[in-house]
Amino acid sequence: MTFTNMITPQQIKKLDKSNLLGSIDLLGKQCAEAWREVKKIKIPTAYRGVESIVVSGMGGSALGGHLIQALFSDKLKLPLEIVRGYSLPAYVGPKTLLILSSYSGNTEETLAAAVEGKKRKAKIVGLATGGKLAKFLRDNNYPSYIFKPTYNPSNQPRMGLGYSIFGQLGLLAKCGLLKTEEKEINQAIVLLNRKDGTAKTFAEKLKNKIPIIVASEFLIGNAHAFTNQINENAKCFAAYFELPELNHHLMEGLKNPSANKNLEFVLINSNLYHPRNQKRYRVLKEILQKNKIDFAEYQPKAKNKLQQSTEALLFGSYVSFYLAMLYNLDPAPVPWVDFFKKRLT
Repeated sequence: MTFTNMITPQQIKKLDKSNLLGSIDLLGKQCAEAWREVKKIKIPTAYRGVESIVVSGMGGSALGGHLIQALFSDKLKLPLEIVRGYSLPAYVGPKTLLILSSYSGNTEETLAAAVEGKKRKAKIVGLATGGKLAKFLRDNNYPSYIFKPTYNPSNQPRMGLGYSIFGQLGLLAKCGLLKTEEKEINQAIVLLNRKDGTAKTFAEKLKNKIPIIVASEFLIGNAHAFTNQINENAKCFAAYFELPELNHHLMEGLKNPSANKNLEFVLINSNLYHPRNQKRYRVLKEILQKNKIDFAEYQPKAKNKLQQSTEALLFGSYVSFYLAMLYNLDPAPVPWVDFFKKRLT
């Protein structure tokens, strides 16, 4: 039975109570709005003299940093580190740009990093929809993007990536730390307004499987985002690995236990990867076949890295949504995350 026969528009409407699909459909508008609004933010000239960049965020709020870190590693002139916890690295100080990212504005780890960053006199900027972080940023007159998530009807942080990614891109550009061409940005946003029908059939391959996402170079951030969205949207266990690193250890782990029929390797390949990495994907597929492990390959078709990354982001979002539909689940609620947060109070 094909996807078309299994899931109808009526079933999607019934399951998707928070309109998470609407958030994916509006990803391009999220990006366009964030890019436009961040241009209006005034950044003190002192922020241009930093020597390092730290992004503090958790879960969906950190995904923008992960994509930027991978995508612009060849353009960022300063080291960029992502902090997913309460404490900042020892080097953080007046010469550090500290980007605080919390969709809700109430992420406790990010708030702790905010207080510590202020004590160390870091150059702070932030993004939030409101909450305690928005108040902290305003009270201290830090440059900030406090946004209304108009184009994220589900109001799930992981589905508001357009605000996070292009908001942070805009802030880095305003600080003079990342050069971006307006034409290139606009072309990438246009790609996000297109739907890829192959996401539905791709989701079928992942049902009742453990997805193992593999990516390289500038698409590593996409692998991280894809994995997070499969975890939260489809309530499905997934993990990601980086190639070529996995070639040095993971392949020896394919033998045991013998239940490898449960795995589905998802290879995010690109014609823009280093030629040796492209060859590594070909050999990896051969090894997977010899070990009788299923795999599916996704190759973005755009012409440059930014466009391929946004194309892959949209594709992964749709796949995670349709996988939730195949599991007959409402993709929006995250009951175990909510339970955990309540137990911490």
